[in-house]
Amino acid sequence: MSQTKVVIIGASHGGHQSILELLKRYDDVDIKLFEAGDFVSFMSCGTELYLENSVTDVNDVRNFRPSDFAADKNVEILNNHQVTKIDADKKTITSLDTIDKSSTEYQYDKLILSPGVTPKSLPIPGNDLKNVFLMRGFDWATKIKAKLEDSTIKNVTIIGAGYIGIEAAEASKKAGKNVTILDVIDRPLGTYLDSEMTDILAQHLADKGIKVITNAHIQEYTGNDQVTGVKTETTEYPSDLVIQAAGVKPNTDWLKDTVELDDRGWIKTNEYLQTNLKDVYALGDATLAYSIPADNHVPIALATVARREARYIVKHLFEKVPALPFAGVVGSSALSVFDYHFAESGLNSFTAGRSNVAIKSSFYTGSLRPAYVPTNKDNPKVCVQLFFNPSSHVLLGGAILSTYDATAQGNVLALAIQHKLTVEDLADADFFFQPGFDRQWSILNVAAQHALGEKDF
Repeated sequence: MSQTKVVIIGASHGGHQSILELLKRYDDVDIKLFEAGDFVSFMSCGTELYLENSVTDVNDVRNFRPSDFAADKNVEILNNHQVTKIDADKKTITSLDTIDKSSTEYQYDKLILSPGVTPKSLPIPGNDLKNVFLMRGFDWATKIKAKLEDSTIKNVTIIGAGYIGIEAAEASKKAGKNVTILDVIDRPLGTYLDSEMTDILAQHLADKGIKVITNAHIQEYTGNDQVTGVKTETTEYPSDLVIQAAGVKPNTDWLKDTVELDDRGWIKTNEYLQTNLKDVYALGDATLAYSIPADNHVPIALATVARREARYIVKHLFEKVPALPFAGVVGSSALSVFDYHFAESGLNSFTAGRSNVAIKSSFYTGSLRPAYVPTNKDNPKVCVQLFFNPSSHVLLGGAILSTYDATAQGNVLALAIQHKLTVEDLADADFFFQPGFDRQWSILNVAAQHALGEKDF
């Protein structure tokens, strides 16, 4: 009996999880994974750790090595193979070998698309100058690392004040560089956190010697052969190295006129993560994920999302009609900004507005442990922000920020949002108490009670 041919395009989190799930669930599958790049499969989320010398080796910053599946005879990893075409009638894909430039057709019974995203390079004069870099993938990470170790590189300018931009700025500062962040929005991390928390982090960045310029409209990168500056409408900033972290775009140009895309290039899927083509599924950063709190499909570029989607697709891969639609995701992330740590989950004011979701918010600041424990004895201030439906009080989002690593509390918020708990549920939730760790009412209990107008003690 012939094996079912499953083709996977993309070797990042979604592609990796798809292989794991297929091997776990099925014996009669022939799995081929295609990856356009040479390095399989670099974890860009580990770039900052690599730049700060906090990893074992750059070659270890990956989800898996092709050799990890060498013993599985029904798995073939084809790196340096760029898929250029899908023929849905013949059920084939065409792959270009990027080394010898030959093209080959491969048959599939089921096709899982996980093409990912490509970092944006600003379409301005000078974006092709030397030392104008992007920050995604193995090649860019190693190039940035070399420049941060180069003593002739004094001034580093970061384009973008999101997660990647902040990580690039911190790594550059720790490498002893003069660092400037430029962003067109009005505050750093403004799409992830509300102003109550970004105000704290903006001041902290300034205290660490990082110049943050907001509402900056970049006109060009200046220089002859190599970049020497970044020019905005009002100022030119000296720059020996420019790291662009100004967002991403879906890597789907090759799918136009084949797979249905929206007007921004995101792959459209139904509630079963199926595309418009029979037996073709899509997941990960190049798709719009179903957000539980937004009740809407939105871009959520997270490894956790791709892996959950892969798990769902493979589980239902051979059902004519899946028993259940994909349940959706919350969308949760965390970041360290020098001495501060934060985790956020679900919606905030910006993302709620984008999806036309009415929200009410509450911001609370209090001590992690009882008041009789001095602040210099690991009793720092913790900020908690909650977002919830004004009528039902169902939790829709939240964030926690502190110099103490309270990010694990972000997972509690994520679980509460996923299961549609209310503010009242969180206010009464039964957490442990031990004064070496927390208060009689934990910080999340108290934050929820505060949202309900109760007095703190």
